[in-house]
This record gives sequence, structure tokens and C-alpha cells, in this order.
Amino acid sequence: MKTFRRTAILLFGLLPIGFAQVALAALKEGDLAPEFKAQASFAGKAFKFSLKDALGNGPVVVYFFPSAYTQGCNIQAHEFAVRHDKFAAANATIIGVSLDSIARLNDFSADPDYCAGKVPVASDADGSIAKSFELTVRSAKAGIKDTRGVEIDHGFAERTTFVVTPNGKIVSTIGGLAPAENVEKALAVVQQVAKGRQSTPHR
Repeated sequence: MKTFRRTAILLFGLLPIGFAQVALAALKEGDLAPEFKAQASFAGKAFKFSLKDALGNGPVVVYFFPSAYTQGCNIQAHEFAVRHDKFAAANATIIGVSLDSIARLNDFSADPDYCAGKVPVASDADGSIAKSFELTVRSAKAGIKDTRGVEIDHGFAERTTFVVTPNGKIVSTIGGLAPAENVEKALAVVQQVAKGRQSTPHR
């Protein structure tokens, strides 16, 4: 148990350092979001996610997270699930992206304590999607286990959230925040986007 705690502290202690660098490295406001398609999971069932298709319905919150079933990511997924209705009211789609396998994400997306069947999550197993958004991808360290005690055998993308508007452009890049604050900021952004669209006169 002590060994697990030391390992967990090492892992989660290092991650914020990377997060602090995200604001300088990731794609910025005004950049065009890279189009991507990925195998994803919603409520425990796999499906094909397309950013282009999702943008046809409104803004998309693309949130990259290090790993399912780890401390900060559990909090973030739960917060997105709790606020799902508010994002939906702003006509926004949420998609989480990590280097987890689709098998791990099937569990995570259905877990009532985390995604709770409300938040879809996509598998970026080789890290190519994260890299296309100019995020750093770190290799996994041997022996690190998740909060279930299962060994993590994949790399980690830095925790960063992008809000993408229907024209495909990034309106906000959110990094360097604690998981719950990251979600709160994303919600504030999509609500502001929704207000802007409502105030734009129809022609």
C-alpha cells in the first residue's frame, strides 16, 4: 500500500509540471482544430467519433486527459458528467480523449462514479491526436497502477481542454488548472459562445 501511494504521488506530482507548460505549447485561440476520427465509447459501447460530424451540431469541448481511473481524471470526468445538462443547454458536445485502450474506456464511460454514461471518451492509443493539437505525450513508467489497482500500460497526454466552434476554430485553450476548475472554465466558455450566437442577428 505504501509503495502504491509513493508511486501515485510521483505520477500525480509530475503531471502539474507538464500542465503548466501546456499554455505555451498547445494550439491557441484562433487556430484551426485538427480534424480527427477515433474509436470512442459512450455508456460502455464503442462507436466512431468524428470531430467534423460533431461540429455540425454546435461547439465541441475536446478534453485531453492523462488516463482513465487516475485521481485527477476521475474528478474531471465526474465534473463533466454532473454538468452535462448545462453543456447540452449551450448546444455543446463533450468528447474526452486519452491514450487508454478502448477496453479501458468502455469501463470508464459506463462507470457511474465517473463518466456515468453521459460523457463519451475516445481512444488515442498512439498519441497522434494529442500531438496534432501540439500536446506533449509522455511514456508510461513501469509499475504505475490506476485507482483500481490495475497497471497502466499506456502513455499520457497533458490535461488540456479545447473549445472548438462550428467553423472548426479553437475559441479557448484551457490548461494549467485543477480538473474541476478546468471543467468550470470550459462551461463558462461554451455558455459565452451560446450567448454570442443568440445575440447575432439572423439574416
